[in-house]
Amino acid sequence: MVQLIVGNKGKGKTKQLLDKVNQEIRTIPGNIVYLDKNAKHMYELNNKVRLIDVSSYSIENSSEFIGFISGIISQDHDLQQMYLDSFLKIARIREDALSEVLQKIEKIGNTFDVNFVVSISVDEKDVPEHWKQNILLAL
Repeated sequence: MVQLIVGNKGKGKTKQLLDKVNQEIRTIPGNIVYLDKNAKHMYELNNKVRLIDVSSYSIENSSEFIGFISGIISQDHDLQQMYLDSFLKIARIREDALSEVLQKIEKIGNTFDVNFVVSISVDEKDVPEHWKQNILLAL
């Protein structure tokens, strides 16, 4: 499953994402990974959450990002949730390719039983129609 937290830049999506991940770590039995554009929020996350600074890796496009996610999942069979902050930046995608990349992530999640919560800097009205039902929170 892919859930979305959407809103324009500066609306508080990251805070909501951090609050959600810190709540979830108490209730789920599996592992959680948090992908971000930097390590700035390291001390705001529960120490059981694995933070990965995506900027440390030379990801140049969305296909490489999908491969990166697949590699993380292949190394952790107990992985249950992935949180993707600043999605458009870390995945190196344009807004017009958003739906296609989300579909690939959803397919990976369904195949390997991993849930994704994705923070996207777009207004709710600009979310592709197919994905509006997946909006967890719109700011």
